[in-house]
Amino acid sequence: MRDRLAAFNGCALKVSATQLVFADGAPDARVMLVGEGPGADEDRQGKPFVGRAGQLLDKMLAAIGLDRTKVYIANVVPWRPPGNRTPTPQELALCLPFVRRQIELVAPDFLVLLGASAAQTLLGEKEGIMRLRGHWRDYACADKTIRALPMLHPAYLLRAPLAKAQAWRDLRALKKALDHAGDV
Repeated sequence: MRDRLAAFNGCALKVSATQLVFADGAPDARVMLVGEGPGADEDRQGKPFVGRAGQLLDKMLAAIGLDRTKVYIANVVPWRPPGNRTPTPQELALCLPFVRRQIELVAPDFLVLLGASAAQTLLGEKEGIMRLRGHWRDYACADKTIRALPMLHPAYLLRAPLAKAQAWRDLRALKKALDHAGDV
């Protein structure tokens, strides 16, 4: 999958990015997190969520007993948009088949959609992240339905620390779902 994406020349973001930022974590994880796209640190290192937002994400995961060895992390767009701008609808649409295929291959039990771009793109929603967050949705994937939870992006939480209370509620909901699913 990584090789197919690296060979894809249909998205102009590839030209301005330093490198492909494919994924990190366990490819057989029960939880897959999908963000918007790489930032400067991610573009330099070639791994998603390694900058300040990634450090916060690591702390968030640790708070519910998870870490990068137990989850799979990817982005809707695998190349850094210039100046860390939001990917355009066209860029999101061009990269969507690849992230959908990643989700199919990982086949997680739970999908966490970090931020508006990831949630809106993968769920086909128009509502903003403040309305989407905290509400479980169904994501149809090949031969299974995956429970999807839109959450606030860690980069947003760095800019708006008061929103961390909402993120904590969402993390607790994920932890509860994981615990419950383990009992079945």
